[in-house]
This record gives sequence, structure tokens and C-alpha cells, in this order.
Amino acid sequence: MYVQHLSLTDFRSYSQLDVALEPGVTVFVGPNGVGKTNIVEAIGYLGSLSSHRVSTDKPLIAFDAERALVRGRLVRGAQATSVELEINGDRGNRARINRANPVRARDAAGILRTVLFAPEDLALVKGDPSNRRRFLDDLMVQLVPHHAGIRADYERVLKQRNALLKSLRGGRLSTAHQATLEVWDQHLATVGSQLLHARLAVLTRLLPHVQKAYRELTDGTKVANAAYRSSLIGPLPDDDGESAPTAEDLSTLSVDEITERFLAAIAEQRRRETERGISLVGPHRDEVELMLGRALVKGYASHGETWSMALALRLGSYYLLNDDDQTPGSSPVLILDDVFAELDADRRERLASVVAGAEQVLVTAAVGDDVPSALDGRQFSVVPGGFREIPA
Repeated sequence: MYVQHLSLTDFRSYSQLDVALEPGVTVFVGPNGVGKTNIVEAIGYLGSLSSHRVSTDKPLIAFDAERALVRGRLVRGAQATSVELEINGDRGNRARINRANPVRARDAAGILRTVLFAPEDLALVKGDPSNRRRFLDDLMVQLVPHHAGIRADYERVLKQRNALLKSLRGGRLSTAHQATLEVWDQHLATVGSQLLHARLAVLTRLLPHVQKAYRELTDGTKVANAAYRSSLIGPLPDDDGESAPTAEDLSTLSVDEITERFLAAIAEQRRRETERGISLVGPHRDEVELMLGRALVKGYASHGETWSMALALRLGSYYLLNDDDQTPGSSPVLILDDVFAELDADRRERLASVVAGAEQVLVTAAVGDDVPSALDGRQFSVVPGGFREIPA
């Protein structure tokens, strides 16, 4: 799979940009601030419907513009597909597929598969649990696009339930309030169990690929591992500083069995939730613990080990997506956004040698010399508002 053409309108710093791309390696070179990351961010957005740099869409829209447009012509084997995403900020985004009538943006999920490496990936290891939850959810949607609806439904139900809990905070629960809250309990448990079940399935499939990637990126003396910690079992460390629960494998349970656990956990936390005015149980409170051997990476690993784990998560995602669809021409587009400047020479070479064989690799770098020779390909010099190809 590769992006053959990209067109941007009022996206970030570009009022208009058109760039023709090819399979193989393409490198965008330019100093910080000229817009090279904006180009690959747009391609990543086509794949994931989200940015790797910001959590909301509004910053993607150019100043004084009402909307941004990202258009891509994608080639998968012998089939070409055009996708246009209209980013509206505060209003719902829309998509056009092969120039048909507009549909919901999430209906375009899964058409383009991308794996994006960026300096922000350190937050996958060192940052808050929300970074690791989002990583799993993004991968989940790429694997099964219809899960985008489950993710959106959970966020909507959680927001409404939290609003109700906030309005009840500190007061006594009347019979009517109790009945209303129980309705939202059921909604949260139903959709939350589907989300949790999907996450557990993705992590089970992903872990062997992450372990393989970590071996390739290091000397192989340590084994990468991961464990899912669910708030359905007990309070997690970010819940008032209480200790983590004993690990329990929920991946063997059905969605209905998880729903029963979910409702029981909500009932147990009822008093605390109404006192604090917030939902304390559910996938939005969960954690993915990353380990080397039996030691947590966060807080114990060296800087180099932390980077290797972050890279292994992304590279493992690439391997999983390849394994999921082995049809010729279905390999995800690899994007490496200013990563090599952050790595030592050994990790640069190891990463480059592993990804060089992908169908399409898009690289950004402030200095061309930061890009290993294994990723030799077309080079563009990016300047404010545009670019020019550097002769070979």
C-alpha cells in the first residue's frame, strides 16, 4: 500500500499543497518550523483519523479558515482509492470516498493503514496511561475499523454519565436519581465491555510482535513484556495513589462475562463515584504496564531501553498489521517523523535496516545526514509553503 498523491487545503501551515509520491523511500528535509512534519501528519491523519501531535482537531485548521481538507489517492495492489477528509474542528468531520456523497469521517477508517514513529512516542513508555490506552485503541481501529464506533460510543456515554455524577455530587441519591444512574451504568458497562474485550484481544496479538521487534532493535538480552491492568479488578495507582490490583487475565472472558464484572465493580464504587462526581471504573481508567523481564520500563529502564521499547511498540504494530492482511500490496505505510535525530548510531542503523524493505517509507529530518544510508531514496527540500526535489 502506498500514497500516490497528497493534497492539503488550509491544513496547518499550508493554504494549498500538492505532492506526488511513489513507493519506496521518500525523505523530507528541512529545518524545524518549515512544515515538513505537517505533510506526514496529514498522511497519518488519513490513516488514523487523529494527529500524533495534538489531541483535538482544531489546531490542524489554518488560522482564519473554517475547515481543512486532506485528500489522498491511495494504491493497494491493483486498486486505487481516493479519500477526502474534511476537518471541521468543533463540528463533526466528514469524509468522501471515491468522490461519493459525504459520510461520517469514521467510515473512512481502515482504508489507509499507517504506522507512525515520532519523538512523541517516548510518552508511550514514560507518559500517562492515557498514552498507552490511545495507542491500543488506534491500533484496534486499524485492525477492525468498525471498532471506531465502539470507541466513540464509549466516550459519549462516559461524558454523559460523568455529567450526571457531577450533578449528584455530595447530595443524597433519590429513587429517581438512582434509577437514572442505573440506566447509565448499564450503557457504560455494555459498550465499555466491548471496548475492553477488543483491547485485550489486540494486546494478546501484538505482544509477540513487540517482543520480536525489541530483539531486533537491541542485543536481545532482555525480553519485552506487557500486562493489562483493569479497573474492573480494583483501583489502579492513579486512583488516589492506591496500590495496583493483583494481575488477573480477563482476556479469557466473553463480552457478557466482562459486562457482569463491570456492573459489579460499578456497584462497589458507587459511594466513591457519587462523592467525587466522576466515573472510576472502566477502560478510561486502565493501564498497560510495559516491562523488560519482570521490571517495569517506566522508572527503571535506561534512556536507550526506553527508546527501544517505544520503537518496538510501533514496529510491532507494523508487523501485526502485515500479519493481519497478507494480501500483496496491503503493507502499511511507514512514517518516521524526525526520529533518527533522537537515536544513537546503533539504534539508527538497526531501525533503518528493519524498515527499509517496506512498500512505502516516508521520513522527515532536519539534516539529511541523520538519515541512515539504508533509507536512500527520493529527497525533497521543504521550505515555508512548499518544497522542491533534490536531484539524486
